[in-house]
Amino acid sequence: MTMIIRILGEGQYDVADDALDRLNQLDDAVEAAVEAGDEAAFTAALHALHEGVRTVGVAHALDSLDESDLILPPADADLEDVRHLLEDDGLIPG
Repeated sequence: MTMIIRILGEGQYDVADDALDRLNQLDDAVEAAVEAGDEAAFTAALHALHEGVRTVGVAHALDSLDESDLILPPADADLEDVRHLLEDDGLIPG
């Protein structure tokens, strides 16, 4: 199976379920940086998470109206913006 992950301001990617473990590791780094209040680590971790999605995912058809399964904050999001988005499981549940 695949899930559709949207990076706000960029687009959607089809990501195979077997790639989620790797993305969860990157998500953990985002969550740790937010918890620590470390803006520099947060920026680097969010960039790595976006790159991870782009690397393991395939661009979803631009003309598709499919809903996203997960939505990631945009590249220019700040730590406080993301702090409000985090749930117990981070940005990527699992």
